[in-house]
Amino acid sequence: MSILIDDKTPVILQGFTGEKASFHAREMIAYGTHVVGGVTPGKGGKTHLDRPVFNTVKDAVRATGAAASLAFVPPPYAADALMEAADAGLRLVCIITDGIPAQDMMRVKRYLRRYPRTDRTTIVGPNCAGIISAGKAMLGIMPSNIYIRGNVGVVSRSGTLGYEAGAQMKALGIGITTSVGIGGDPINGSSFLDHLMLFEQDPETEAVIMIGEIGGPQEAEAAKWVKENMTKPVVGYVAGLTAPKGRRMGHAGAIISAEGDSAAEKSDIMRAYGLLVAPSAAELGSTVAQALRTTR
Repeated sequence: MSILIDDKTPVILQGFTGEKASFHAREMIAYGTHVVGGVTPGKGGKTHLDRPVFNTVKDAVRATGAAASLAFVPPPYAADALMEAADAGLRLVCIITDGIPAQDMMRVKRYLRRYPRTDRTTIVGPNCAGIISAGKAMLGIMPSNIYIRGNVGVVSRSGTLGYEAGAQMKALGIGITTSVGIGGDPINGSSFLDHLMLFEQDPETEAVIMIGEIGGPQEAEAAKWVKENMTKPVVGYVAGLTAPKGRRMGHAGAIISAEGDSAAEKSDIMRAYGLLVAPSAAELGSTVAQALRTTR
């Protein structure tokens, strides 16, 4: 099994005919993702990559039965694209876009609350690498060749560290069920906790690696939930051990603004809640291997 997507999930792309979306759509199709069409306002009725183009997400969902989308939409229009996707009834939207104003993401999250929790669209991102269920489907921009099918779940704020974990595990013969990049912005569509819950319910996932960054309370909240609810081993890692206080480090969310925001503090919190913490980014794979040995 996988979480979020598999080879049967019907997928559309928002901003389908753009250069970046076209490039990654080809990669997704080659990987086996069930891409059924896309949306570019004003180009409805045309075809692109041998798939239909629609003016609106509702039109695309009605015609194709799409359940998920990958959004390549510029920051000024991203909030509207996410709300349009939710209004059309998509189960999942992954948005790659960097630079979406925090106020716009707050507006999106308020908008989603009008829907019952069971019918609410899951948003992954923004400012993320996307989602891959190894050997089945890809909804993002990651290099698919670094992942093999296996039994470890990955959830990461950093796209590149998610890649690093996948590559290190592959070198050790360890595969993944699904890797999710939740994005590095201070306000993202879904959290570590949202995806840890899904991995806990997935019978194929035997262990999870959670890769965090400095800034924000997400890692601490997730670690507490792991201690109280998770039956599977969780490996933790927090990037930014040498980051100076008060300085933004790449991602908008990666700034130490309160007690408990630093990498060292978050690592200590993870250990206190029973997570096995990787000593460095070079030891992500070996620490997962160590965790897996404890389950067998």
